[in-house]
Amino acid sequence: MRQPTVLAVFVTAAFATLVPPMAGAQSYPVGFGPQPKLPEPERKLVPTVNIAPAAPWSSAAEAPVAAAGFSVTAYARDLDHPRWVYTLPNGDVLVAETNAPPKPDDSKGIKGAVMKQVQKKAGAVSQSANRITLLRGVDGKGGAQSRSVFLKGLNSPFGMALVGKDLYVANTDAVVRFPYEEGATSISAAGTKVMDLPAGTLNHHWTKNLVASPDGKSLYVTVGSNSNVAENGIDAEQGRAAIWQFDIATGKSQLFATGLRNPNGMDFEPQTKALWTAVNERDELGNDLVPDYMTSVKQGGFYGWPYSYFGQHVDSRVKPQKPELVAKAIVPDYALGGHTASLGLAFYTGKLFPQTYQGGVFIGQHGSWNRKPHSGYKVVFVPFSNGKPSGPPQDFLTGFLDKDEKARGRPVGVAVDKQGALLVADDVGNVIWRVAPAAAKTASR
Repeated sequence: MRQPTVLAVFVTAAFATLVPPMAGAQSYPVGFGPQPKLPEPERKLVPTVNIAPAAPWSSAAEAPVAAAGFSVTAYARDLDHPRWVYTLPNGDVLVAETNAPPKPDDSKGIKGAVMKQVQKKAGAVSQSANRITLLRGVDGKGGAQSRSVFLKGLNSPFGMALVGKDLYVANTDAVVRFPYEEGATSISAAGTKVMDLPAGTLNHHWTKNLVASPDGKSLYVTVGSNSNVAENGIDAEQGRAAIWQFDIATGKSQLFATGLRNPNGMDFEPQTKALWTAVNERDELGNDLVPDYMTSVKQGGFYGWPYSYFGQHVDSRVKPQKPELVAKAIVPDYALGGHTASLGLAFYTGKLFPQTYQGGVFIGQHGSWNRKPHSGYKVVFVPFSNGKPSGPPQDFLTGFLDKDEKARGRPVGVAVDKQGALLVADDVGNVIWRVAPAAAKTASR
């Protein structure tokens, strides 16, 4: 066989440095990307339990680690289990301080007792503050200039969305509307229930999120499943594992998409205006199965749960099966890693970050409790191009796990503030973190 000349080798190498690799040739971590390699299911008599014990930040000097070129500051400390964050048009920031409601039928038997211990060790067991706090302005150190109780007496609130002069809040059992006046530091008026949500004494996935459509005509509301894989019976899943669409003008609601085990974060991709969501997938099939994911959401779409995952991969634990549903199950757009508990999702449309972040998405990964080694416990960034993910995930905010594998914090909701910085709700550290370019100057709004 003829050997290549030195010149040919040089030209080939030079050409390779000039031509970027095709998207499909990029290297993705295990369980990530548009076409993740899925292992065979692994069933164990005793499922993996690997909890990162909660050990919250012990001093104001401690903080997670931002990506190169960025700095992180505490926008607000000493909150009570902050789970979700929302930026109002005037720059005020709303924080849902919340936790699970009483759900006695979700903790029965040996498995229920184990889950209680898991949640307690992970820092997830506390009485819900049931309030929304308002944070205003940015001081010279990146912290909020003022803070006030905006709404109280709620029922495990989570998602928030402003449409005109109406503030919608997703309690665990209903969407409630409140009158809003720009600049107000509190709301004392009683809320009006506009939509019931599945809840009750089981209420396995209790968090309910919502976003308003870009035209302000609809709300989209997430409702997680009432189980891991329908082990409580399919009747317990009515209206769950789904995203609902609520028409504001008529007050009518309908299922928008189904088969989404536990959808949480939602946002609209800025170029195509398509709705995207982050979804927590099922457990007890192995360390890398099933990956959580983010996906564009198609009206009327079915995404597999509980009968299958990532398209037509049948989950044999579910009886009886429904092959007609499996056949039409939509393959998600992008895997986010096994058991990362990807909750937050926010597209970046600010102007403060470098151009490479424009149009990409930030994902808050709450972290695993049933995987060895741990996964998640960070905020990742995924670049987008032409309305689709265009590369591997990039670590953006890390350091939530210390060297002893203890959780100093756990990121949940993510949002972009009016200046263009990223806000991250940390429900174990009880902090809202603010990430901005290291050279950027802070200023009050």
